[in-house]
Amino acid sequence: MALSPRLELRQGQGLVITPQLQQAIKLLQLSNLELDAFVDAELERNPLLQRDEAESSDAEPEAPAAETEFDAEDRFAADRITDSAAAADIDARHDDLYDGASPGDHATGDVGSGSGADAGGSVDWSKAGKGGGFDDGDGEREGGGARELSLAEHLEAQLAVAGLTDADRLIALTLIDAVDEGGYLRTDLDETAERLGCDLARLEAVLAVLQGFEPTGVFARDVAECLALQLKEKNRFDPAMEALVGNLELLARRDMAGLKRICGVDDEDLREMVAELKALTPRPGAAFGGEPAQAVVPDVFVREGAAGLWHVELNTDTLPRLLVDQRYHARVAKGARTDQEKTFVSDCVSSANWLVKSLDQRAKTILKVASEIVRQQDGFLAFGVEHLRPLNLKTVADAIGMHESTVSRVTSNKYLATPRGVFEMKFFFTSSIASSSGGEAHSAEAVRHKIRQLIEAERGDRDVHSDDAIVDILKGAGVDIARRTVAKYREAMRIPSSVERKRLLRELT
Repeated sequence: MALSPRLELRQGQGLVITPQLQQAIKLLQLSNLELDAFVDAELERNPLLQRDEAESSDAEPEAPAAETEFDAEDRFAADRITDSAAAADIDARHDDLYDGASPGDHATGDVGSGSGADAGGSVDWSKAGKGGGFDDGDGEREGGGARELSLAEHLEAQLAVAGLTDADRLIALTLIDAVDEGGYLRTDLDETAERLGCDLARLEAVLAVLQGFEPTGVFARDVAECLALQLKEKNRFDPAMEALVGNLELLARRDMAGLKRICGVDDEDLREMVAELKALTPRPGAAFGGEPAQAVVPDVFVREGAAGLWHVELNTDTLPRLLVDQRYHARVAKGARTDQEKTFVSDCVSSANWLVKSLDQRAKTILKVASEIVRQQDGFLAFGVEHLRPLNLKTVADAIGMHESTVSRVTSNKYLATPRGVFEMKFFFTSSIASSSGGEAHSAEAVRHKIRQLIEAERGDRDVHSDDAIVDILKGAGVDIARRTVAKYREAMRIPSSVERKRLLRELT
């Protein structure tokens, strides 16, 4: 073989990701808020783009908002709603399942009843640990967004009249910056003292002053210290209460015998002490809002029509309406003299046309993916979470002739408004659990719902189901599931173990 340079011609095919294609891919995964920000930036950068303000709000949009209809008769013909009484029953089950649930809950798989303990003694375990107060979660919600003054501003206003020196004031401002939205101090004092170049004792002295600010309990480093500060203000931090606050893990486990032994009190005194703790605020800063909560705006509406048909349409309010100003382009192109000016005008019109086309293609793709999701999950829409089917990206991608990565981008940060609530598109993609009878697989979300139903039906400590008992019940219902999977689902729903549930139900009865 001769080792000499030579020229060769080869012909081949390859995929080149151009900047325009990268932009189209990026647009797919943007939420409606991010898309609005992106469009605003493009309008400012490109003089040939303008919003379509001429079209009235009630006119038919040019973007694909056509309705798609699906019939669920093929899988649920025997159970289809045929009269108003059956429809009322479905509405009642819908209210029981989803009343008070937020899209965030559904997105993380926490689907279930939003009610608390009912008249029969059923306990809603999902409300544990939601902040604001130990009895309910209203404290945090009442404060969220209700005041314009932030926690940091409230603390700085008190610092202005605290009478500290300039050096101590600088230390205090540093500590205020380290306070989170709940009012807790999230910094290491040793590192902060080293960074500020001051003694640790001086830093702790400033912290002691700040811990006297309102709301009481602010600047605490953990829950125990937060509760201790509030008890000291009430002059109720005696040795017994100090022992109780120092052993909150025993209180969480409902180990009342251990607490009585450590605190040296009887049953009645311990109940009074626990009641005092419940009256305190474990998140003192929750009354001062940070960023106001943003309401979820659905990208797609799903409505039930006649004869079991589902109508799927885009939310045109979330679709930016852009036009290319052809008159201005003709005038500017005629006035361009230099090559640089001509290139700029050419790039602007090319970019504007591509963006309009990309937005139109984005809308069509979202509608296509949402329509397939509705077709696959029509049982859930009609009858509830128990009929949620196992679904993955590949199934939807094969059905609509797209790649899995495209479906993944489309379903990110996109929401469907259905008769059962607003859900993120990714909520409908759940793993499958095999059937013990060899039939159709069960959705993991539906199995979680069955586990929750079994636990919520417990009325007394003798009715409490262990994880092994739940496995046996589910296998009897045709669900082939392992004990460790039941335990994983139970812990994900923040449901205590059977031992803890027995102890709590025994106290309630």
